[in-house]
Amino acid sequence: MGLILELKDIGMNFHDPVNETIAIEDVSFDVYEGEFVSIVGPSGCGKSTLLSIISSLLAPSRGECLIGGKTAAEGKKTRRTVGYMLQSDHLFEWRTILGNALLGLEVRGELCAQNRAACESLLARYGLSEFRNHRPSQLSGGMRQRAALIRTLAIDPSILLLDEPFSALDYQTRLRVADDIATIIRKEGKTAVLVTHDISEAVSVSDRVIVLSKRPSRIINIHHVGLSNIETSPIKAREHPDFRKYFNLIWKELEV
Repeated sequence: MGLILELKDIGMNFHDPVNETIAIEDVSFDVYEGEFVSIVGPSGCGKSTLLSIISSLLAPSRGECLIGGKTAAEGKKTRRTVGYMLQSDHLFEWRTILGNALLGLEVRGELCAQNRAACESLLARYGLSEFRNHRPSQLSGGMRQRAALIRTLAIDPSILLLDEPFSALDYQTRLRVADDIATIIRKEGKTAVLVTHDISEAVSVSDRVIVLSKRPSRIINIHHVGLSNIETSPIKAREHPDFRKYFNLIWKELEV
């Protein structure tokens, strides 16, 4: 697997007219092609800020972030292939499901017959083809998240950033949708970085789990988990004998 993402000694300070807040201090890690990596940590420790740095929405105060070996300034074209899923699905009610799925391609000026066909193929492959002309309000929460993922996959991202994408769902739906989304990402062979507060979710979907301290955040530990894969779904991974072991380890680290 090739190295796709490098964070080197990342630090982030926020300023207001009176104070300076050190949010992140010396965070370094790599992500390899095809990996699914989760980041967990206390509320307010800078998990989402790290995703903003990776996506170039924020520039770090210190250190550097490289995608495909290039910084944001060097690799603008590379950064365009970073896909970002937020807590809300952000589907537009005035567009059909197909229209929403094609939105990223339209914004990038890349909507052509070939890309449209590829997007429609994704809808068919993951059970949304018959709903292609429906409006978002006509779909369940899980189906909406699936449509949002297909919108992100349609631009063929080199890496997917997932910022608590299941947090708005009730627990039972969240389990089902997390399983669904992680399985799709595995099948498509995509690289993903997930931010989550849910330790069980992180352990069940990830190849590795990065544990951050409270602010200013540093890396406490990186666990090589790998309970789920292309054959084993995240829900099935929760039945693995090592699931509770990793859960307890990470829980204790976050209590510090």
